[in-house]
Amino acid sequence: MRRMVVLLAAVTLLAGLLPAVLSTAAEAAACATRWNASTAYHGGAVVSHNGHNWSAKWWTQNETPGSADVWADQGTCGGGTTDPGPGGFVVSQAQFDQMFPSRNSFYTYNGLTSAMNAFPAFAKTGSDTVRKQEAAAFLANVNHETGGLVHIVEQNTSNYPHYCDRSQPYGCPAGQAAYYGRGPIQLSWNFNYKAAGDTLGLNLLNDPWLVERDAAVSWKTALWYWMTQSGPGTMSGHSAMVNGRGFGETIRSINGALECDGRNPATVQSRVNAYQRFTQILGAPQGNNLYC
Repeated sequence: MRRMVVLLAAVTLLAGLLPAVLSTAAEAAACATRWNASTAYHGGAVVSHNGHNWSAKWWTQNETPGSADVWADQGTCGGGTTDPGPGGFVVSQAQFDQMFPSRNSFYTYNGLTSAMNAFPAFAKTGSDTVRKQEAAAFLANVNHETGGLVHIVEQNTSNYPHYCDRSQPYGCPAGQAAYYGRGPIQLSWNFNYKAAGDTLGLNLLNDPWLVERDAAVSWKTALWYWMTQSGPGTMSGHSAMVNGRGFGETIRSINGALECDGRNPATVQSRVNAYQRFTQILGAPQGNNLYC
């Protein structure tokens, strides 16, 4: 009789633990192949997105898991962590979409992650916090330059003829008005197109329009400036973030001559607001020195 009581107690204990064991097993499930917006999925297909596995109820394409009824949530995967972007980018597709809800379809997430291959140190230097802060800082400045990734080219066409520096030995072979602002960071001036093209192995001096035709090239020019150019500042945006100089120093590197030191506080605040919003989305602290 005593043996029976012990056995019953053991069964009862096991029954109580079983839901927790099953829950843990479910949470530790492996992530399926990452969802791709351009891929067509049929009913029953399983993909992973934003830390969850999702099962398609019927045929679907370009309908984001978690925001469309076609997908059924199968629970967390990979230990329940947020699904990182391609190559371990600290910003996921879902977070990117949240940052830029009205973005132009030209500015694709895949274009950005593809461009990052040309600059492997971007958002992959330092601690997880530093990497997130750098990604947020870059995207916040991009947000301001393009009106939320809406504008591909500079809107004030009267400025177009001003970006040709004839003192350069190579001149302006694409034309006096060909070097206007383009892309996520609004690359402008013939000498910047020449330098960016030389680094990227592209003839941007003769074909600056490539920056507004090819999303990956467009993102590469923005990363080129961010990673290598100090502009009116004393260091690149990348160096400012990985060396703890703060977001304000990145503003100086991009447009400090027109905005910093009290010249245009409203514009600076616009950039800071975006940075604060993006770090919140990424779950990272803002750090110090937000203003310039």
